[in-house]
Amino acid sequence: MIRFALIKEEKTPPDRRVVFSPNKLKELVEKFPEANFKVQSSDIRIFNDQEYRDAGFEVTGDISDCEVLLGVKEVPLPALIPNKKYFFFSHTIKKQPYNRDLLREILKYNIELYDHEVIVKESGARLIGFGRYAGLVGAYNGFRGIGLKENLFNLPKVESLPDLNAMLAELDKIEIPSIKIVLTGVGKVARGAKEVLDHLGIKKLSVEDYLEFEEKEPVYCNIDVLDYNKKKDGSKGNHQEFFKEPEKYDSNFLRFTEVSDLFISGHFYGDGAPVFLTAEDAKSKDFRIKYIADISCDIDGPIASTIRPSTIAEPFYGYSPETESEVDFREKESILVMAVDNLPCELPKDASEGFGEMFMKQVIPAFFNNDKDSVLERARMTQNGKLTPKFSYLQDFVDGV
Repeated sequence: MIRFALIKEEKTPPDRRVVFSPNKLKELVEKFPEANFKVQSSDIRIFNDQEYRDAGFEVTGDISDCEVLLGVKEVPLPALIPNKKYFFFSHTIKKQPYNRDLLREILKYNIELYDHEVIVKESGARLIGFGRYAGLVGAYNGFRGIGLKENLFNLPKVESLPDLNAMLAELDKIEIPSIKIVLTGVGKVARGAKEVLDHLGIKKLSVEDYLEFEEKEPVYCNIDVLDYNKKKDGSKGNHQEFFKEPEKYDSNFLRFTEVSDLFISGHFYGDGAPVFLTAEDAKSKDFRIKYIADISCDIDGPIASTIRPSTIAEPFYGYSPETESEVDFREKESILVMAVDNLPCELPKDASEGFGEMFMKQVIPAFFNNDKDSVLERARMTQNGKLTPKFSYLQDFVDGV
């Protein structure tokens, strides 16, 4: 018997998501009778305490007798319980300075940390995440921003809607203007955004047709790394080489900025990869993009107009190409920017149910089959008060070097 607990989310601002919904948890214990679950009481979770009780689970404030603690966001330092196994997004694998103390405390308290972000296949592809929901909400917010900036329609905030179906129903009420949309990426985030575009019935075009298209109807093009990058030496590139040696490539994205109105970023941006657009690019008379839904949200990174993250409360700001600074997004010459960095929080019910489905399929079996596929081993960041070999590169970060 392994004792698990769903922990209360205590980070500010509050996050209403949870690893397992009551129904998914019920399904899990039927499938894995050796799994014993407690639920830490929470007054902010999208599913209330009574729903878990009704599903047959103990809801309590004290989960100190559980071995494996499952959360979504970082656990505040005072809430960490020594000598436990924790699963949550720690936001430390890129040496994020604001979470240095968190990683130090985890090591100090002999906690085994498993970061959701590094629960991956042997190939390195992620097995779980909220990417689809980031893509869904990010694309919706892109259209919501266009409606507000151009005074065309007024979509409600996603957080005010009960679920994904309600969000899609709101999209059914609007008419999309004749715009050209470029969507970057082919992973879960981009596929989520693509769901919205397809739901709206927007025609998808090939790269060649998109670049030449001049008709009066909305269209989109979904592009991958070899569409928006090219080899410096003029030879044909390949995905494997690009991800391994991005310095051999230059950006080929400007050809899309000259014909697109809305840019939805669903790509993963790696260190050393060419940038998408610079501040100088945005000043060009040929630059056409007026709206950017930056779901990837890399600050001061590959998209010059993303100068800060925005929030669920205030998701939009304007970027002035002329001054390279923030302005009101309604200003005529500004580029509208949507750069919310916690988009799945707006669909907590659907996001939680989808995440739980993946976690039950990809992670839970490893606890009961001796981790035969090494899922837990690959995701274990700390053990016995030390970083595991795979994550030893974080030692200088921990040491403050």
